[in-house]
This record gives sequence, C-alpha cells and structure tokens, in this order.
Amino acid sequence: MSYLLLVLGPLACLLGAILSVLYGLLVNYSAARKTGLPFILLPVDGGNPLWMAIDRKIVQLVRRIPWCSGNFTRFNWRGWEIWDRYRAHQQLGDAFFFVTPGKNYLLLCDADAVWNILQRPTDFPAPPEATGKIFAHLPLEATYQGILEMLNVFGPNVGTTEGTQWQRHRRITASSFNEHVNRRVWTDSILQSTSLIRYWSLKPSVNSVAVDTRTVSLHVMSSAIFGKVYPFRGADEVISSTKEDSSSYGRSLKIILDRCIPLLVLGRKNLSKPWLPRGFRELYQATLVFQEHMTEAYEGGKRAMMSNDKPETNLMTSLVRASLASVDQKPGTTASHQEGLTEEEVYGNVFVFNFAGHDATANSIAIGVCLLATRPDVQDWIAEEINAVLAGVESTASSYEAAFPHLPRCLAVVFETVRLYTAVAIAKTTGPKPQQLKIGTDTVLLPPNTFILPNYSALHTHPRYWGPDSLEFEPSRWVIPDPDVPKTTNDSHPASSHPKEHLKEPPSRNSPFVGWSGGVRNCPGRKFSQVEFVGVLVGLFRDFKVKPVPLKGEDDEMARARLLNQIRTDTGMKLLLQMLHPERAVLEWKRR
Repeated sequence: MSYLLLVLGPLACLLGAILSVLYGLLVNYSAARKTGLPFILLPVDGGNPLWMAIDRKIVQLVRRIPWCSGNFTRFNWRGWEIWDRYRAHQQLGDAFFFVTPGKNYLLLCDADAVWNILQRPTDFPAPPEATGKIFAHLPLEATYQGILEMLNVFGPNVGTTEGTQWQRHRRITASSFNEHVNRRVWTDSILQSTSLIRYWSLKPSVNSVAVDTRTVSLHVMSSAIFGKVYPFRGADEVISSTKEDSSSYGRSLKIILDRCIPLLVLGRKNLSKPWLPRGFRELYQATLVFQEHMTEAYEGGKRAMMSNDKPETNLMTSLVRASLASVDQKPGTTASHQEGLTEEEVYGNVFVFNFAGHDATANSIAIGVCLLATRPDVQDWIAEEINAVLAGVESTASSYEAAFPHLPRCLAVVFETVRLYTAVAIAKTTGPKPQQLKIGTDTVLLPPNTFILPNYSALHTHPRYWGPDSLEFEPSRWVIPDPDVPKTTNDSHPASSHPKEHLKEPPSRNSPFVGWSGGVRNCPGRKFSQVEFVGVLVGLFRDFKVKPVPLKGEDDEMARARLLNQIRTDTGMKLLLQMLHPERAVLEWKRR
C-alpha cells in the first residue's frame, strides 16, 4: 500500500499540474479569442522563477529536435524580442496575444496605440505586481517587474509609485535634473573618458570595454549625485583582491547591482542572517555602506539649507532643496503629509538615479562603442564634428553650453544606439476593468487584467517607421542638414567648414521612438544620459579611432562583420539589456 502511495502521489501531483495548465490556457484562450486579435499559445509562463533559470538551456535542447521547433523555441525565452525584432508583427499584425497558463499578454507594435496607452496612466497603470511580487510573468515583463521591485529597496521612488504619489515624486525629482547638473555631467564625462582613452591607447588590444565604460559611468554618477570625484582606473589597474571590497560608494553600488537577485528574493534585512553564504552578507554590508553615503549627503544638504549656506550643486542637494521648498510652500505641512519627500523617499529616488544613470547608460555606451568600431566612416563623421565645434579648445576645457548643443552627429549616435538596443522597456495593464484601445483602424475591448507589452524592439526597427535599412546602425538618419547655413558660426568659437546641422527630434506625439519612454511618465534623466554619452564620445573619438582586432585569417572588413554579428546575436536581457559576453569584443585603439 505504501509503495502504491509513493507511486500514485507524484503522478497525482503531475496530473494536477497538467490540468491546472490546461485550465489556465483554456480560460485565457477564451478571453483572447473574444477580442478578435491574433494569438499564440505558450505552454510555459515565462515569468516562473524556475523557468527563468533554465529557459535558455531548455530551449537550446529542444531546438536540436527537428520536429519540436516552433513558437515554443521562438518566443518562450528571455530576450526573444531582440532576436526576432519586428518579424512576429509582420506575420501576425501590429497587436497579438501571448496566451499562457497565467495571463494574457498583448504585444504592440503600433506607435499610435502605444502613445495612447502612455497618455492614459489611469486606464493603463503599471502592473500591480510591480510592488507586490517578484518576477511576475513574461520574460520581458518579468525583468521589468524584478527591476521595479529592486528599485524599492531603499524606499519608494519616481520609478515605482503610481497616481498622486507618482505626481509628487515626479514634480520634485524633475526639478533636480537641471542645467547645473548637466554642466557637471559634461565636465566629468569628458574628464573620465579622456583618462579612459589614455588607458586604452597604451594597450595593444582591449577586451574590457563594458567593464571600463561602467567605471566611467559610475564615476560620473558619483560626482553628479554626491559630489564625490574618483579618478578613473582601468580594469587591469584595479587592485587585485580575492575579497570584494564594499567600503566605498562605487564598490557598494557595484555589489548591489551585480547581486540583485538575492536582494530581490530575500529582501534587504534577511541578507544578514549568519547561516547564509558569505556573499549574501557582503551584499547586506554593501547596502549599509550605500545607505551611509546617502545619509551623509542628505544630512549635509539639509544643514546647508538650514544655515542658508550655498550647498554644492549635485542631485542630492537639489533633491533636498526641492523637497524642503515644497514642504515650506504650505505652512503647517511636513514631508510626511505628502508635500515634499520623506527621507526614505529621497534615498529611494537617489538609488533610482544611480541605477538608471549607471547600469542603463553604461550598457548603452558599451554597445555604442562596439557599434562604432564596425563603422569607421561614422567615427570619421563624428570626429569631424567634434573638432569643428571645439575648434582648438582642449576637450577637458570645453564648455557644456558652447559645445553640447552643437553636436547633433554625436547625439545621433546616442539615439541610434538606444533605438536598436533599448536598455529596458515598460509594461502596462488594463487593471481590473476592461479598456478600449484603438489599434490601427479598429477599436478593441481588452479584457481585465491584460498585460500590455509595447514591443520596443519591434517598434524601433519596423520598416514602416524606419525604412528598408531599419535594422542597420545608421546615425545619419537622425541628422538634418540646414542648406541655408553652410558654415558653423557660433559666438563661442570661430566659423569652420563644418556644415550647420540639427538633430531630427522624434515627434512629440505618436512617435515610434520611445527610447526614454514617453507620455507623462517619460524619463526625467533623459538629457542627463544624453549629455554623459555625448561627453564620452567627445573624449574617445576626437583624436582616436577604433577597430576590432582581426582573428587569424581575417582582414579588417571580416573582423567588423564578425563584431557586428556578435552584437546582434549576443545581446540579451540580464537585469537590463546588455552584451552577454562583452569580453569577446577585442578592440584596438589608435591615434588619428
């Protein structure tokens, strides 16, 4: 009898799981079918934590079975959208469902519909799992949810709040991203990148692009947020140690971001348990060190405000100033009464600034540098602009006001990199009520609790919006020459042979480009990241050029083709979109 129970017990559990999957598929299939939109059935909920740990390996194994390839191997793994681009939408239309045992997910490649959703935050809020569950659903959705959950580690912030709470956070944080901060970002980006290029140019080859650009971005952020300036040190110059040091701001942030999964799963306080692995306790210590840096900067900003001293201009002091000023506008109110930000909310927003300004921008810069290594003509194109605009002025002595507005080619490289490789997308939901959405010429009634995933990878590459070369890295698509002003004639520097050009800004409404999100919840740090990226390009490409190191039997053209293929096939989702094996991109830098 006991033997029979041992056999039947697992079989009953397996049968129950299968029936649960089939029931979930049937219910969600029925709801999706009523909309009249195309749909794809997927047997596995891509947000299941276990599946996320093994999805790539399982899919690779299944692909080896000739008769098993299909929608499962095409769509049921993290990062499928980067590989697939717009092709699924060409086959199925601008909107289609993924029907899974968990929920229905609407994928969109319609600029008007996406803009409509972004303009209706009440009808289409962020998924409730953003503040409740970890790794909720689809690969893209799950990554998004995990990021939001991690961003709450130090407190609520502009990235994770909704409704009136978000409006309060947005009002205060937006005022902190000002031209004073951008001026500092420009100076620090060029100082760091000129040190970086000195380090790279002394080496016969470089395979640390991602590591070193991450260091640059980290140091820019430390200066912009806390006013702390660190000298650049390359990957080979970092003091070797078997123990990862968490005693500095930079190290603590790096540990937090590199080990975010345990932080998400266990929570911050639980990491200190003595029976957990040593690495978890080091992560806990890193959160304490990072908290100390924020507290020190916060208290310093408050003291300066209270004593009427002029505090140093950085994001922390700007945030403290804006928050306290907001409270003072209404006598008798306090930050806890939702006028300003509480101390915890200030810390939460500072961490968001670090996360977005460090990881997202650093990943984009690394990809952008590698893309430029495949296009020597684009390198020459931006170098011409940089030298014409700076006109004999040392890069480190250049002025933000005089230089940045006149570098549309460099900014075009930023836009084109983000177009092809958007760091992180957004997810929305219909909430508990059905919602109408116009898709093309039809108005569709979406069922309650439908998850909506604007497919950025498709939207940013569909030939309908970007032409037949939509998959190519072509920054020139963003630049418009001005035939009426053939010469650069700015008061800040003499005229040159550089033609007057300007950036082709995406339309303010219904744009197919949402690299920094859009609508009322667009990224407040958009210009910050643009200034940093352009500053790095000025420091790197004014006097130097880069190419991939050829393998045995390759010429330069073959090496560039190989690197471009690596970027296209080896870029995927970890915490954010990034090159999965950037060390394989071996580059050589030479002076022009």
